[in-house]
Amino acid sequence: MTIPLQYRIDGPRHAPVVLLVPPFGTTMSVWEPQMPELTRNRRVLRVDHRGHGSSPASADACGIEDLALDVLGLLEVLEFNRVSAVGAGFASSLLVWIAANSPRTLERIVLMSAAPRTPLMHRWDRIADRARETGMEAVVADVSLPWFTPDMAEERPEVVDRFTGNLGKVDSDAFAAVCDAVHGMDQRHLVAGVRAPTLVVSAAHDPLLPPGHGRRLADGLPDSRFEVVTGAAHLLGVERADRVNELLVAHVAP
Repeated sequence: MTIPLQYRIDGPRHAPVVLLVPPFGTTMSVWEPQMPELTRNRRVLRVDHRGHGSSPASADACGIEDLALDVLGLLEVLEFNRVSAVGAGFASSLLVWIAANSPRTLERIVLMSAAPRTPLMHRWDRIADRARETGMEAVVADVSLPWFTPDMAEERPEVVDRFTGNLGKVDSDAFAAVCDAVHGMDQRHLVAGVRAPTLVVSAAHDPLLPPGHGRRLADGLPDSRFEVVTGAAHLLGVERADRVNELLVAHVAP
């Protein structure tokens, strides 16, 4: 069952549309640093995943396909037949699924802090169990630890606190279901079917998905370019908005 996702649209009414898909555990506000640049000449659609922000929660078991269908369903409701899209973190896998299964939907793609499969050592199933049994307070520290570099935590602690605080507000059962989906994510069989021109961007200091994962993802895509952003961890769009904005504008909003 698809979930009617909360969304927001900004930018010129008749401009081409860019879809922004946030990392799991964050809301559409994660894209605020990108909005001034992208809305200059693009209509920007942001979404909240199920159980995040104002989107309805669902504790039902779900896979990456179900979460991608949430996004695809919203595009259909809004009658956005062809868009460019940016995904971040493991939520980038939703765009890979859409690009491979609905190839006319996505024109150009950016995949940030992404991987073709979830590393087996991550054990997101254990995080899912803790979230269900004890609530979000039991997982916030572990989930948010890779998001920012130590320098970011020292120089801009209010930003780090805001993101960890928002993570604690995510519905625990819905987040657990998402963690289960992430735990089993393996799209190595799908990436070769992605025909849209794709930019893959990794953060040099991402302890969750180091640049090698992004490189392998880019190597499997037929039409891709790979970039590494220095001075950032997993949420590179927040920590290094200047460089990320340059890359996004050049690829999806020239």
